[in-house]
Amino acid sequence: MKKVLALMFALALSISMSSFAFAQADKPADKPADKKEEKAKSKKAKKEKKAKKDEMKKDEMKKEEPK
Repeated sequence: MKKVLALMFALALSISMSSFAFAQADKPADKPADKKEEKAKSKKAKKEKKAKKDEMKKDEMKKEEPK
């Protein structure tokens, strides 16, 4: 009985430790990719905003020009 109990305990411990190790390995790998994606999105949004501003300025200049 003691051997079965010890075997079950060892099995449960090894499974829990391996799942903990795998869970820790995945988290740091995701963070740098997320940061890069966020930077790319923010740069793209800034470029689009700047392009819209430029278009608005061009439209205003056309309206102000006397014919």
